Amino acid sequence: MKTLLTKLPPEDITIAPQPPDPGAFFGQILQPPGISEYGDFQTGLINFANNILKLLIAGAGLFAFFNIIIAGYTFLSAGGDLKKIEQAWARIWQSLLGLLFVAGSFVLAAIFGWLIFGDPGAILSPAIYGP
Repeated sequence: MKTLLTKLPPEDITIAPQPPDPGAFFGQILQPPGISEYGDFQTGLINFANNILKLLIAGAGLFAFFNIIIAGYTFLSAGGDLKKIEQAWARIWQSLLGLLFVAGSFVLAAIFGWLIFGDPGAILSPAIYGP
């Protein structure tokens, strides 16, 4: 038996579809609005962490401020009660020690940054270098 092979024109030949490129499978992923001010992944994460740290420090300062005000009112309204006066003084001292602890951590970070890296701001505002 003789088979007759005919040549098909190129437009009649169908090719199996190619699998999608894994890198382009999900398409272009864009940053949400407001995030672009933090930069790319390597610099943006550090800026975001620095903003969170600043927020926590400001919160600690406000907490200490209101704690001292409440302790002052407790002190003023003690009316000679030694127990309330001692509680007020303890609250004031604890607030001041908390503020000293927060400020001392910055001083220690600057000292260690200066001793280890030669730059006082190396630990306080780090730079990450990547590939």
